[in-house]
Amino acid sequence: MPPSPPSRDDRPPGRARQPHLFGLVSRERAYLILMGTCLVLIALAWTLIWRYSTVAAVTMSAVALCIPPLAVIIANAGPKNRQ
Repeated sequence: MPPSPPSRDDRPPGRARQPHLFGLVSRERAYLILMGTCLVLIALAWTLIWRYSTVAAVTMSAVALCIPPLAVIIANAGPKNRQ
């Protein structure tokens, strides 16, 4: 039986390998979907919804305000971005 090839693992011994939850393509897709949702919320809130309810328009804007930081965290969550 031939010897096994050397491991390309750079981790110190004893540290478990963390599974990758999302690949690059799925993280990019999630980022684009979240940012698109943000734009749609802002556009709808201040072109259509404000006529019926200013409170709803402000609430939609507040939700849209929270989306970009979340989108960036998801987009940068890959293993290549860790130091």
